[in-house]
Amino acid sequence: MNPLLQVRPLGQRIWLDNLSRELLAGPLQQLIAEDGLAGLTSNPAIFQKSISSGAGYGADLARLKTLPLSTEQRFEALAVPDVQAACDLFAPAYRESAGLDGYVSLEVSPYLARDTAGTLAAAQRLWNDIGRPNAMIKIPATAESLPAFSAAIAAGINVNVTLMFGQRHCDAVFDAYVGGLRQRLAAGGDLRAVRSVASLFLSRVDVWVDGKLDTMGGEASALKGKAAIAVARQAYARWMDRWNGPECADLRAAGANIQRLLWASTGTKNPAYSAVMYVDELIGAETVNTLPDATLAAFRSEGSAKPRLLEGLADAQSALARLAALGISLDGAAEQLQVDGLKLFDDAFDKLLTLLA
Repeated sequence: MNPLLQVRPLGQRIWLDNLSRELLAGPLQQLIAEDGLAGLTSNPAIFQKSISSGAGYGADLARLKTLPLSTEQRFEALAVPDVQAACDLFAPAYRESAGLDGYVSLEVSPYLARDTAGTLAAAQRLWNDIGRPNAMIKIPATAESLPAFSAAIAAGINVNVTLMFGQRHCDAVFDAYVGGLRQRLAAGGDLRAVRSVASLFLSRVDVWVDGKLDTMGGEASALKGKAAIAVARQAYARWMDRWNGPECADLRAAGANIQRLLWASTGTKNPAYSAVMYVDELIGAETVNTLPDATLAAFRSEGSAKPRLLEGLADAQSALARLAALGISLDGAAEQLQVDGLKLFDDAFDKLLTLLA
């Protein structure tokens, strides 16, 4: 049986980390039907690659350049219809799952990552422009953007919080989600009507930590390739304990949906590692895994759908303790990786807007 389908009864959903007009033209419907694909994620780098390739965008690019629009407005004039079309293809899955499946994410401008008011205004505008209940607006997990995330949840906007790299980010996002739900509850809003995921990036953590371990050599090398999965396992255990504990009992009683952890950056960067290591090891209830095309194909052909997410929790905690004993600060790594991730998205957006200028 297709492993992509086997993860569903284990409580995980598979999304695709890609969005393009070529995908919308046919392959997406096949992926939904045959692989049980339950959603899509996008980011500035994905759109930059897609639009710069020219496939399916030529006529619209030519037309938009004749209109009195800013370059960001031109981008949104291309991206919003793509997101709407994808949402429409996922609409049956959204309806049949009572709102669990079928989400498509569009990110606010990366230039707003340190601008609370600007992030909230952009989230509200994009949510209204897309006009689909199965859209999700991506907001980065920066200290400045998290208040905007809380306000968006309070307003009933579905949000994908992105660029988390460690436990502190996870804790801060959890707090912001709970805060947004409580604001919504106090205002008389329906908690059942809003959904969210929290995207924890994985492969970049291993690249950063492995680089430090390479400089140490010796027994330290035994920890290579173990940091990201250990971080994910610990984050998941804490996430589920908090949500299912007394802290959130009032929200659960009011019908609130858990904010699902989403595993992102799941394409293996080191060719010595299994192409599906960030999938096989992290299957568990109330999670999402968003896969690039190559990882999706690899898991379809060689994946193993077993609920391993919490099986190695003790080993994960041991690995994290050993890394700390070596002087490797995963909190410090997470902060640096978030800064680096924001820079990558800024650079991709710069190139995209230059193309549209």
